[in-house]
Amino acid sequence: MTAPLLKIDNLRTYFYARRKQAFVRSVDGVSLEVGRRETVGVVGESGSGKSITAMSVMGLISSGPGVIGGSIHYASDKVQRNLLDGLENFVQLEQSDGRVMAVSKDERGWQKASEKLMAGMRGREIAMIFQNPRASLNPYLSVGEQITEAVRLHGGITAAKEARERALHWLERVKIDTPHLRYNTYPSGMSGGMCQRAMIAMALSSEPSLLIADEPTTGLDATIQSKIVDLLQELKSETGISTLLISHDISVITRLSDRVAVLYGGAVVEYGPARQLLDAHAELKHSYTAALLASVPNEQKIRARANLQAIEGEVLDTINVPPGCRFYARCNRITPEIRDKCATLHPELKEVAPGHQVRCWRFVN
Repeated sequence: MTAPLLKIDNLRTYFYARRKQAFVRSVDGVSLEVGRRETVGVVGESGSGKSITAMSVMGLISSGPGVIGGSIHYASDKVQRNLLDGLENFVQLEQSDGRVMAVSKDERGWQKASEKLMAGMRGREIAMIFQNPRASLNPYLSVGEQITEAVRLHGGITAAKEARERALHWLERVKIDTPHLRYNTYPSGMSGGMCQRAMIAMALSSEPSLLIADEPTTGLDATIQSKIVDLLQELKSETGISTLLISHDISVITRLSDRVAVLYGGAVVEYGPARQLLDAHAELKHSYTAALLASVPNEQKIRARANLQAIEGEVLDTINVPPGCRFYARCNRITPEIRDKCATLHPELKEVAPGHQVRCWRFVN
């Protein structure tokens, strides 16, 4: 078996809430893999830890305490590296009953070591598309200038003319109309969909091995969303780039993903092949995944004029995480036989089918 391009193991990223004098466990033990030429979708409600996982991979968590544990192994043809290698030396934890009570962190030393590990990685090996494309672009530089700068910084092209040609090539490849005219256009003069295409061109212009797409269709109208998804699907087919796709939109995840990780309360509750995991009729499914799928409108529900099914209860407070299953308070599939376990013990991910893992006491013998 070929080693995965990206392997995240037991990643923990916490933030300190001064008002409550406690830690927000934004990412709390996330483990997942992205294989070569594979798209792994990460889905979950707002606050489940999706974007913080991506930012942790990119080394963009700067506020303390930030990443406090785990490993992120990256292995392309050019680079093999643990992006968190040795960073645990800058962190000391005080724990009680498995709960982090205090963090002593040399933030300056940690950041310096992290930047050293990420040298040559951002843009060249791993590129990222952010949620708000217009806010991510520099308003004082034309779109073409920004892509050209990315090519010169990360693409190994120093000649200005050649870098400009590469930028124009990618503007054309992401299907921006009249690339030569758009090259000199500022972000304020482009629509949200065009800005997102420009961001995709910038991300792919240096031909990275891994693309992280964080909510790439958020804030766009339905027609433009569909066109952006079509574009990502086409580029994946053409380039074979591996992708970590983050979205709360299950329809986007369904169209693009080979495997899916479902996050809830900072932890992976289900992980497996997209076809199995997103099958609404499959019995081997976490209660949260089933609830997410039931809340999505489809043709049958529209024809029947049926109400959408909402997930009852409140999203988990990741400061006061319960000792048992994190979805316990909202779950409608608890049986008397497992109720005590669900309330008091945190289940492990268990393989219920080849490559398909679920974190639920219903599947533990």
